[in-house]
Amino acid sequence: MSALAAELRARILADGPLRLDAWMAACNSAYYGSRDPFGKAGDFVTAPEISQMFGEMIGGWIGDIWLRAGAPANVRLVELGPGRGTLMRDALRVVSGVFGSGAGIRPALVEISPVLRRALAGLGAELYGTLAEVPDDGPLILVANEFFDALPIRQFLGAGQERGVGLAGEAFVPVALPSPPVAAGEVSEPGLAIAAEIGARLRRHGGAALIIDYGHDGAATGDSLQALHGGAMADPFAAPGESDLTAHVDFGALARAAGAVRVSGPVTQGVWLTRLGIEARARQLAGKASPAQAAAVMAGLVRLTAPAQMGALFKAMALSAPEWPLPAGFDA
Repeated sequence: MSALAAELRARILADGPLRLDAWMAACNSAYYGSRDPFGKAGDFVTAPEISQMFGEMIGGWIGDIWLRAGAPANVRLVELGPGRGTLMRDALRVVSGVFGSGAGIRPALVEISPVLRRALAGLGAELYGTLAEVPDDGPLILVANEFFDALPIRQFLGAGQERGVGLAGEAFVPVALPSPPVAAGEVSEPGLAIAAEIGARLRRHGGAALIIDYGHDGAATGDSLQALHGGAMADPFAAPGESDLTAHVDFGALARAAGAVRVSGPVTQGVWLTRLGIEARARQLAGKASPAQAAAVMAGLVRLTAPAQMGALFKAMALSAPEWPLPAGFDA
């Protein structure tokens, strides 16, 4: 039995079953705090690791809205949950290469994992543990790719019950706990709090936020909790801290929590990337590459945009200050 499993077992024996959000928070904190889960050698591969084109499209999106907003100074360019920093590296290459040095854009990365923070040390960006720590002294351009899906959720079952985690002998098992009389569904209270903070900053100083994740716009119900280990689905209640626990993102709930800001989307990732010009970028890269490299470029394009791959499952939504221009990729 791992140290985390022993700790969780002791908590349950002493205080009764844990709420699902407490279970998820403990498991993901241990998981991300002890390893680099990204890439071919990890448990999953995110879009920035699939192809440089993903981060380049986001870099173009950042530079475009910054320029159309009048190139304001002292912009905080923030990425939540940057992993190894692959997306930010690719994005900054575009921002600096196409739009000059990006004068006035100050990159910041919000990451709590000590393992991943070490990997980010050479990126030239300020490191913070929470969004609240990032100075609130100017416009905000924020990117959150596959960030909100890993935040803890509560699962309300209806009839005054919600999902918890208890013990059956040596095994951790889902149980029902009493809850407020609310409708059945999933709620990420940390996610809503972060969305509210983003919205408040956009209203105070202007800016835009880009959220890319898998999820829905409030129409889905039921159990979306899943665990991924070694690239395969796993039991979310077995081997705590050894799998990545995620749940579908409710984009509509995030938009409502953000308050009085412009909401654009969500649209599918494939549609959004295509509108930004990823197909032209793929042809450009493939035209300068060896046959094997060109094939890899086109395979990355398919994986990012095809509906049967990531193109339909993942969605993009932007939040922006009302006085800022409409973010690119959200107009037909």
